[in-house]
Amino acid sequence: KKGLDNHTTEPGFLLLGFSDHPCLPSVCFTVFLIIYLMVLSGNSLIMLITVMDSSLHNPMYFFLRNLSFLEICYTSTTLPKMLVAFLTGDGRISFLGCAAQLYFLIMLGSTECLLLAAMAYDRYVAICDPLRYSLIMVEGFCIRLVVGAWMAIVPLQVGQTYQVFTLPFCASRDLHHFFYTFCNQVTLHTIIFVVAVLPFSMIVISYSKIIRAILKMPSVLSRHKAFSTCSSHLGIVTLFYGSAMLVYFKRRSRDSADTDKYLALFYTVVTPMFNPVIYSLRNKEVRIALRRLLWRK
Repeated sequence: KKGLDNHTTEPGFLLLGFSDHPCLPSVCFTVFLIIYLMVLSGNSLIMLITVMDSSLHNPMYFFLRNLSFLEICYTSTTLPKMLVAFLTGDGRISFLGCAAQLYFLIMLGSTECLLLAAMAYDRYVAICDPLRYSLIMVEGFCIRLVVGAWMAIVPLQVGQTYQVFTLPFCASRDLHHFFYTFCNQVTLHTIIFVVAVLPFSMIVISYSKIIRAILKMPSVLSRHKAFSTCSSHLGIVTLFYGSAMLVYFKRRSRDSADTDKYLALFYTVVTPMFNPVIYSLRNKEVRIALRRLLWRK
């Protein structure tokens, strides 16, 4: 198609989403509104518990608190606009809105990859080197890990977003998606390698050593206790990376666009909703802290 200058006066893009199914918007609005409220309330509750309960003032829950805050930001990048589109039937989004959405979506997704790697390292030190845990995972080091996770991708993503929106666009501005996801392939592969493949490799290495250490433990009780401290994090890693990998590494097909948008919804909407559930159901300390908080109320 003939390229168009992206500084044209045309009003950005049109996000089509579920436009192929005209009967779905009202149902989708209700479903995604409930999901958004669950994401906000569940992750806010995790943040509140880890701040209010002194027994959770340790590196593991410091990282969890940051992850919960990130999940709220991550979901808020796409869901409010989706809800407006479902409610009003107007899926238009401006160039500035596209740029902001693309920047924050990739930046926050990349930050989540790095945070999950930091959490895996925390569990590795706790299980494989418990005697030095308090010496290694000091407050200053944990803060540097979190700040690094939030800031590492910013320069690359600013340049990538600028590059995308200075390129000419196709004649058609209709996007069969819920949010803007176009990305230069070279830059996309660079981002994936730096902030997805490398952190995932660190997670795999950490858990291979953790599993080896757990299997060497003499008692069943200590093995169960060690594994229970990792199972929640491992569940979140599986959900997030599993759906993201299906989107970016599967073979392209005729139905790829439809499949991609549903999978993208999974790791941008469904995973943040399940994170508090996974941690509250699988983690005994969080359940006890929640009961203490409710009893105090």
